[in-house]
Amino acid sequence: NPKQNKQLILNDSRLPFSIRVLLEAAIRNCDEFLVKKGDVENILNWKVVQHKNVEVPFKPARVILQDFTGVPAVVDFAAMRDAVKKLGGDPEKINPICPADLVIDHSIQVDFNRRSDSLQKNQDLEFERNKERFEFLKWGSQAFKNMRIIPPGSGIIHQVNLEYLARVVMDQDGYYYPDSVVGTDSHTTMIDGLGVLGWGVGGIEAEAVMLGQPISMVLPEVVGYKLLGTPQPLVTSTDIVLTITKHLRQVGVVGKFVEFFGPGVAQLSIADRATIANMCPEYGATAAYFPVDDISIGYLMQTGRDKEKVMCTKKYLEAVGMLRDFKNSSQDPDFTQVVELDLHTVVPCCSGPKRPQDKVAVSDMKKDFETCLGAKQGFKGFQIAPDRHKSVVKFNFEGCDFELAHGSVVIAAITSCTNTSNPSVMLGAGLLAKKAVEAGLTVKPYIKTSLSPGSGVVTYYLRESGVMSYLSQLGFDVVGYGCMTCIGNSGPLPESVVEAITQGDLVAVGVLSGNRNFEGRVHPNTRANYLASPPLVIAYAIAGTIRIDFEKEPLGKTVSSETFVVELHQMTEYLWDTKHAIVKKPSKKTLALQTPKTIEDAYVLLSFGDSVTTDHISPAGNIARNSPAARYLTSRGLTPREFNSYGSRRGNDAVMARGTFANIRLVNKFIDKQGPQTIHFPSGETLDVFDAAERYKQAGHSLIVLAGKEYGAGSSRDWAAKGPFLLGVKAVLAESYERIHRSNLVGMGVIPLQYLPGEDAGTLGLTGRERYTIVIPEKLKPQMNVQIKSQMNIVHSSENTQLGDSSVKHSGFIDFMHFSLCFCDSQTLGLRER
Repeated sequence: NPKQNKQLILNDSRLPFSIRVLLEAAIRNCDEFLVKKGDVENILNWKVVQHKNVEVPFKPARVILQDFTGVPAVVDFAAMRDAVKKLGGDPEKINPICPADLVIDHSIQVDFNRRSDSLQKNQDLEFERNKERFEFLKWGSQAFKNMRIIPPGSGIIHQVNLEYLARVVMDQDGYYYPDSVVGTDSHTTMIDGLGVLGWGVGGIEAEAVMLGQPISMVLPEVVGYKLLGTPQPLVTSTDIVLTITKHLRQVGVVGKFVEFFGPGVAQLSIADRATIANMCPEYGATAAYFPVDDISIGYLMQTGRDKEKVMCTKKYLEAVGMLRDFKNSSQDPDFTQVVELDLHTVVPCCSGPKRPQDKVAVSDMKKDFETCLGAKQGFKGFQIAPDRHKSVVKFNFEGCDFELAHGSVVIAAITSCTNTSNPSVMLGAGLLAKKAVEAGLTVKPYIKTSLSPGSGVVTYYLRESGVMSYLSQLGFDVVGYGCMTCIGNSGPLPESVVEAITQGDLVAVGVLSGNRNFEGRVHPNTRANYLASPPLVIAYAIAGTIRIDFEKEPLGKTVSSETFVVELHQMTEYLWDTKHAIVKKPSKKTLALQTPKTIEDAYVLLSFGDSVTTDHISPAGNIARNSPAARYLTSRGLTPREFNSYGSRRGNDAVMARGTFANIRLVNKFIDKQGPQTIHFPSGETLDVFDAAERYKQAGHSLIVLAGKEYGAGSSRDWAAKGPFLLGVKAVLAESYERIHRSNLVGMGVIPLQYLPGEDAGTLGLTGRERYTIVIPEKLKPQMNVQIKSQMNIVHSSENTQLGDSSVKHSGFIDFMHFSLCFCDSQTLGLRER
């Protein structure tokens, strides 16, 4: 129909730039098998289709992995080769089809700081602890085609992606097409700041893409975020991103694209845009896209890309209508919704003490923390009795006496790709350090200070600008190139500091320039953690406390373009190591194909409230000596010194299963205190979560989990889905999910069920002590009726009281990929398409 075709072309001229990337990929890959003509038409007609919950396929140009999440992928490919070989096939045929880069950046830890050789010593320990993993990855790089391994010490994955790996426009077999990427780290979105559409996915989805499969996604709504005005002189990019994070959490952008436009964008450097795009998971969007403009092209030249290729990139983007001029409003697309931010209204701020979206103006920090001290236990409360707010504990460190109180800073870390990729805030921190040293100011020696740049380029310009020596004098020596404190690789605190915190039950503080500050993530002994710009990390380190008003109180009293090159190590042959348990050949159950089946008389393993993140679910951080994982490693002859971290053992399903739900800040409604324990209802015993799950498994019982809002928020950790699956969890009943985690659960055959708005376990009278049966038909299709039965059994509680019997039958319908648990009336409980 000529008229219809004309209308589709007109729609194309107003499509959001991010949707144009999806459209181009669909057209280029349209084979009437994986990508069909109807998919192309749906994307082309986005303005109408966006509201219809229509799924479309997307084949990204490449995949990027970090080593924690990348090791399981390489393990799976190795296992697939073993399987093909046993079946008589050619194992050499098992290779990634889609190009993949793996950056080793999550293994290094802050064991040494405040010394000139910290970097070398931390890197030496990194290689000592991870020798087997690194050998395995080197083998994988040699064995598999179409996969590159970026070695340790190169930098943080997202900064390496920005400075070196990103193409912006792909040039393959004589064809140009837009660069796009999915990655196994939720902050893959950082590359959107350069105009490369990308976002984080679970490890299961990433492996499917590597094998040539498209991602199936609901065609997203696109929120246009208009930037206006000019930032005030003292405002940093960190302040802007924390303001945007809080704003977009309030708007509600989960599952949507955010595309930035307006004249304010033209004032932002690529580093500023990347900072904003990096924090996309913290405001919940799928992607946070800045279309390519002349500033993007200039960045490619600045970072040493081939000049001729850069010019071809620009010409291609101009030819296909993908080069943006943010000052030209006639280029503004149609958006689902438009929200605005006047950059002049942004003020210096931090976020915390437990979530990245809880922004606090710096001028209010002291008052806000003191309010949090006495507030009810929650995201903004620690429930400290009023008579203990001024508690002080004396301790000795290296022969000198010191005091700790609520709000004392014990960790100050300039870390994470969020800010260390941005020269403006890094040089700002260096200049503040210079002024402080010249004024005779110091940082107390017991505070664990560290600087972990995103790449060696940062160290270069800090040194060449003359501020590196001042940072070192304050204790901010370079301790490594990788994602360190931000992911919990903060290393141990001095024993005397830990003893003082424990003795006084103090709310000690970590201040970091990272992107995540969820409970238990940064360090077990820092109950309050604040995200801040690098200059503010310096300032709070000097102050030694978060309880300071910088507007009224003093900190103290006076007494050029370089080549961005990443070198790849040569690869060596790898053999499975059965002794050290770093990587382990997956068990048959781990590799088995899982399809949803009827869940019969399942017990509830855990009952949660809101905002249970993947940091609570997934094994992370150091392995506690009294944990099931520690007992397993000890049984294999390892000493506590050899335990290493859960992250380093992501290639071992036995360790990871034991570390699932092992976060010390886990709040399980069945238990009256924080910790990784639950009640085994048949016996009434309180056990570690893994031990309880094993008891249920041995007795042949299935398990489910109850949760509130935002279940699975946080990093895109595939083990947050794999772990519960290995524990025997068959389904999760929650009020809402973070997109990536919900997708990972589906990928593992764990059914994510979702309550209707306004309903939750409390309103439905679910206590978690019931037994649940969910009937799943053998042949699944969208909106299929199912039967659910919940029954309260006579069980023994910890007080050995009988709870009685009740039984209610429920019905509804189900969608295979997206589930919602609804309560249609007083007699029916069902499932419907989200």
